Amino acid sequence: MKWHFDLFRPRLLDSLQGYNRQLFTQDVGAGITVGVVALPLAMAFAIASGLKPEAGLFTAIIAGFLISALGGSRVQIGGPAGAFIVIVYGIVERYGLANLILATAMSGVLLFLMGLFRLGTLIRFIPVAVVIGFTNGIAVLIMLTQIKDLLGLKVVSMPADFFGILNTLWQNLHTANLAALLLSLASLSLVVGWLRMSRRLAHTPLKAISIVPGSIIALVFATLATWLLSLPVETIGSKFGGIPSAMPGLVWPDFSWDSARFLLMPTLTLTLLGAIESLLCARIADGMIGDRHNPNQELMAQGVANFVTPFFGGMPATGTIARTVTNIKSGGTTPISGMVHALTLLAVVLVAAPLAGHIPLAALAAILMFVAWNMGEWREFLHLRQYRMPYRITLLAVFFLTVVFDLTVAVEVGLIAACLTFIYRISSLSRCEAVSRLDHPGLAGQDGAIQAWRLYGALFFGAVKLIEDIEDKISTPVLLVDLKNVIYIDSSGADALMNLIDTCRRKEVTLIVCGLQHQPLDIARRSGLLNHLQGPLESDLPAAIQRALSLS
Repeated sequence: MKWHFDLFRPRLLDSLQGYNRQLFTQDVGAGITVGVVALPLAMAFAIASGLKPEAGLFTAIIAGFLISALGGSRVQIGGPAGAFIVIVYGIVERYGLANLILATAMSGVLLFLMGLFRLGTLIRFIPVAVVIGFTNGIAVLIMLTQIKDLLGLKVVSMPADFFGILNTLWQNLHTANLAALLLSLASLSLVVGWLRMSRRLAHTPLKAISIVPGSIIALVFATLATWLLSLPVETIGSKFGGIPSAMPGLVWPDFSWDSARFLLMPTLTLTLLGAIESLLCARIADGMIGDRHNPNQELMAQGVANFVTPFFGGMPATGTIARTVTNIKSGGTTPISGMVHALTLLAVVLVAAPLAGHIPLAALAAILMFVAWNMGEWREFLHLRQYRMPYRITLLAVFFLTVVFDLTVAVEVGLIAACLTFIYRISSLSRCEAVSRLDHPGLAGQDGAIQAWRLYGALFFGAVKLIEDIEDKISTPVLLVDLKNVIYIDSSGADALMNLIDTCRRKEVTLIVCGLQHQPLDIARRSGLLNHLQGPLESDLPAAIQRALSLS
């Protein structure tokens, strides 16, 4: 029973030990602050994804509560994220909303299974070049998709592909709305200006005001300006009819299994992206609070949230860096703050939903532009010259493919390129050297009788040519092969050694192998290699030389 309890143990249980009123007060304050920050972002992410604004709010409420209550981090805040915009928009355009629900739920199952089978640490094996490449690519696509609302263009439907977006924007550029453009520029200026001003206010008696996020300031002023001046711009009310003032009931989608079978790659992309985003965010949070999250528990929580939320009108969810950092800086210390953040948004939906109809889309586009810019790691492009060519090619290829083609293709190509680069580098570190007569005087005068080779590194499928080279150079009755400095042998390496044994038998050459230990020794036993050796396995090279001299 204890094993099952330890397998699924939310961090909330440990955080409640020693919990007191002071911590509760801090968590409530932080949760309310994060809820205010999440309000415009949740709606903006949903609209940019081709969904109604309430989809983002419902996701922030339901998924945000579940991720905090069941997750493996003390301070991580979950909800809709900018990284999903491109993927979600593409799924909605190609497969429809019903299949988005199915893809999100299936990704939730996969995320839960990843955590259940303790695969959380494997996410760290994804190269930094791949992560930076698709993060910057997504940021560019987000900014590109917001140009329509930023300029107030009259476009009925935006395509999902890069060239289609460019073509649509160009053809409809003449429909630009000056009022929308000025409103979006003013909103963007307010967000940036407030960010700088809040840093100065943080060291003054007005410190409490500095906590208010710039996105809320911009949203309030833009909404008031639109309402009081009756600006001719598109709002949430005119576009979507407002936001419902109640939570949705369970909805079972009318999806088609014929189209669902094509959702494998989008589902895998949602799963991989959600896992990467949530665990990267949790690691950043760990560094800020001096803690260590449980990656497997976090993945299981993400899985539960993504399985439940879409059936209540939500969209994919993951850990969100901006809201998590806000939570930490606002004093949040336990998952209670994340749960309060979700309840704060719920209160907004139940009480203030009618007011959301006046929010202009131009202001939300400006906020998303700011989010996308901060999401990208643009300095990495300037630092590319400091890295080797494989790193540059991988990062730029993933970035280019993400922007121009598809995120799924970009991640696949990036991982393949990274794997090939890794194989090449590891194989280049493996080497074979002739044993020096100066280091081992016993070999002096045995040039025509004994050959001795020493291998270094890993003997795997990318380095079997080292063994093949030894086969080609056999020219003495006795051959010594020292594997003491070999740290790893795979099945291909073991097979190559078997071929060397067979070659020596055919050429009537005595093969003496020495130095096998740890994993190489284990694979030699399991593959049956030890049984094929001509005599016993020697412990080290001096013992092998002594045996070789006794044979000559």
